[in-house]
Amino acid sequence: MEEPGFRVWLVASGDRRMEVVRAVRKVTGLSLWDSKLLMDSVPVAVMKPTWLEAAQDAAAVLEAAGADTKYCAIGATAPSPPGPAPSTRPCVSAHGPLRPARRVAHLQRGR
Repeated sequence: MEEPGFRVWLVASGDRRMEVVRAVRKVTGLSLWDSKLLMDSVPVAVMKPTWLEAAQDAAAVLEAAGADTKYCAIGATAPSPPGPAPSTRPCVSAHGPLRPARRVAHLQRGR
């Protein structure tokens, strides 16, 4: 069985910060305060590795709220969708390689 291989990154929160906090809360299930901490730590991984469809859905929810997001393949074991395949390279933003923030890493355990 293949493992999930896509991670959703919050790259920028945009102008509508409160809507983005609510969207982060909806996607992650975190409290309002923890969602704000996560949003303030951009760029940050919002979700643990997940399937492509779930990553696309989460990115769509965050982008609808005004956030700048990115979802990238983690490894070669990721399921490939029909059409153009996502890159298997690590995610890179204007700020350099994306890595989970240390101060909010405890929020992502068990999710």
